[in-house]
Amino acid sequence: MTATHTAYLALGSNVGDRLSHFREAVQLLRTHEAISVPRVSGVYETEPVGVRDQPWFLNAVVEISTTLPPLDLLSEVKRIEGAVGRTPTYRWGPREIDLDILLYEGVTCSDEVLTIPHPRMAERLFVLLPLRDLCPEWVDPRGKSIERLIGELEGTAVVRSCPQAV
Repeated sequence: MTATHTAYLALGSNVGDRLSHFREAVQLLRTHEAISVPRVSGVYETEPVGVRDQPWFLNAVVEISTTLPPLDLLSEVKRIEGAVGRTPTYRWGPREIDLDILLYEGVTCSDEVLTIPHPRMAERLFVLLPLRDLCPEWVDPRGKSIERLIGELEGTAVVRSCPQAV
């Protein structure tokens, strides 16, 4: 029997019907035979990072249970992005949907294809706030609690909680 692992995926969208893109991505995750979705964070609206002249993003985090190994999960995430309608743009550009693997239980890796934990997650309030909804006990590899990381980032970006649910 294959082991099941808990993983956390970040969702982002700032093009079109952002919430519908989230719902479609989560539904596609739920229908995959090797993935279940026990919980989804609240939804947050965030000013863009990097390229600021674009619409604001909706962000959320999804907790999944999966038997897929990390690289297979990455392939599935990319397939779902395409199915939802992601079109290629430029780094930090607008997107219909963006799915990133943040954490994968028991795995730390860093290569040209995949880095776990996500290399910039501890610098992004729009990732940490929804992650805290699901994983308030998370501690980064340097030993900083999620609360401490959020405290260090407060005031660096505008992130608003939204009443919508995925």
